[in-house]
Amino acid sequence: MDNISFQILVANPSHKKYSSTITDEMENSAKARGTGIAKRTPEYVETKMDEGKAIIALTQDGTWAGFCYIEAWGHGKYVANSGLIVAPEFRKYGLARKIKREIFKLSRLKYPDSKIFGLTTGAAVMKINSELGYIPVSYSDLTDDEAFWKGCQSCVNYEILMSKSRQNCICTAMLFDPQAKKNNTEDLALRDDFKKEINLFNRWVRLKKYVMLKLTKSKDSINSFFL
Repeated sequence: MDNISFQILVANPSHKKYSSTITDEMENSAKARGTGIAKRTPEYVETKMDEGKAIIALTQDGTWAGFCYIEAWGHGKYVANSGLIVAPEFRKYGLARKIKREIFKLSRLKYPDSKIFGLTTGAAVMKINSELGYIPVSYSDLTDDEAFWKGCQSCVNYEILMSKSRQNCICTAMLFDPQAKKNNTEDLALRDDFKKEINLFNRWVRLKKYVMLKLTKSKDSINSFFL
């Protein structure tokens, strides 16, 4: 299995048979990490396959291995590469990076002028994003499309998001702006810092989660005291 190879394809209607497996693994993975993601139904994933707005990874014998899809917000001004998931048995092969690169290229092809953003709690995803040219940004730099934020309601951290007036949460926001000047030294320096090593990402994620959860617990304790 060390020499395993993958087919990484633009998903199409023939791949709908994998939709339930994909959404089940998305949910299981979120639970295992103790974080939340906006839940997606198999029907929603199938719509992305119909539209040609998803990347799927399969082994040579047709076993499902990974998936990611595109969402557009604000009339296409913003694009998100969402739902990145790799089957547990294939998580030691660099597959997530390959899928991210392909979904990024597909996004640039379909939405060449759009800003591409992501919200993630995963250090590995943050590192991959930085390699593609994303930089960490504040939530105010993301889309204000209500449909996007409504999707966060099924996340276990939704209460934290709303308590911060949608300006912060456990997820880290990252953005790729095709119109950004290439000589923006401040952005480049920040990007280089995030590229240095995975430990930097891990420390950032742990610190942010600790601070956010501690603030939430403190608020709950105060509220309980006055009840």
